[in-house]
Amino acid sequence: QVQLVESGGGLVQAGGSLRLSCAASGLTFSRYAMGWFRQVPGKEREFVALIGWSIGMTCYADSVKGRFTISRDNAKNTVYLQMNSLKPEDTAVYYCAANQLISRVEGTYDYWGQGTQVTVSS
Repeated sequence: QVQLVESGGGLVQAGGSLRLSCAASGLTFSRYAMGWFRQVPGKEREFVALIGWSIGMTCYADSVKGRFTISRDNAKNTVYLQMNSLKPEDTAVYYCAANQLISRVEGTYDYWGQGTQVTVSS
C-alpha cells in the first residue's frame, strides 16, 4: 500500500520560512518523480514544484520561483519543499504526489498525500 505523508505545515508570518516534508512508503521511491501542489478552498489545485527521479531536474510555478526549493533524499524516501519569503497568497493546503512521468499536470500523478495546511499571516 502506497502512502505519502506530508508534515511541516503551520502558521507563519509573511516573510518567514517553512520546510515541508513528504515521506513515501510502499513504492520504489527513486523511480518516481515527485511533485508539490496546493489548493485554496473554492479553487482548483495548482502545481507548485516537481523534481525528477534523481536530484537535478526541477521545475517551479512562476509564482514560487526563486522563493521555494524542492529537493529529495532517495535514501530516506522523502521529498522536501523549502519555502522562503512566504506571502499571504501562499496560504493553502499543500499536497505531495508521486508520478512515473515528469509532468506538471495534476491528472498524471499516481499517488497523493492527505495534505498539510500552510497559513501565512500578513
